[in-house]
Parts: sequence; structure tokens; C-alpha cells
Amino acid sequence: MGQALAPPQKAIHSYEDIEAFQRAMTLLKPIHELALSLPDYERFDLASQMRRACKSIPANIAEGYGKKRSAKDFRSYLANALGSTNELLVHLQIAQSLGYIKVEESETLIDDYRIVGKQLTRLMERWR
Repeated sequence: MGQALAPPQKAIHSYEDIEAFQRAMTLLKPIHELALSLPDYERFDLASQMRRACKSIPANIAEGYGKKRSAKDFRSYLANALGSTNELLVHLQIAQSLGYIKVEESETLIDDYRIVGKQLTRLMERWR
């Protein structure tokens, strides 16, 4: 029996070609809408941290791609993006724990950000 071939990977000519960047950009709006729905007393705390973390992910990918002088440089920025992804996951779990968002709503976003994290991890491993 033959082995299944892996799907061909798209060439990356810009940060916009990176799937983790694309997914993170798509998730910006739902996170901002969620942050706006949090109680007023969380506006400058949890909501602000969520908004900053979700913007940091695609920004670090783009900045790293633009400044990549070596694979190590780019992987460093990807690691920062992964850190922001993990931070956002925790903020979503906190919002869920405190009853600010429904489990169904947070689980969908958590699943999506876990995918971003996996994509970033794979990209860091493969970027040479």
C-alpha cells in the first residue's frame, strides 16, 4: 500500500501568506467584540489585555518576517507570537471561569487559538 502524500505547502512570499497570521487576523474582531462585552470594571484590565494580546500575534509575525536576517531572528518573533497566543488562551479561560462569557463561546475561540499556537510551533520547527 502506498503512503499518503502530504499536501503541498504554499510558498511564503509575505507574512500575509502565513496561515497563523491569516487565522490570527480573522480572530481579531471576535476578541474585540468579546472584550467590549466584559463588565466595565474589566475594561482596563482583562479586556485591555485581551485586545493587546490578540493584536500582538499577527504584529509579531509580520514584524519578524520583515526583520528576518536569519532563521533564528524570525523564530524569535514567532516565539513572541506564540507567547501572546498562550496569554490570550489564559485570558479566555479566566473570562470563562468568572462567568463573563459562555462556555460555548469561549471554547470555540480557545480551539481557534490553539490551532494558531500549533501553526506557530510547526512554523518555528520548520523555518530554516
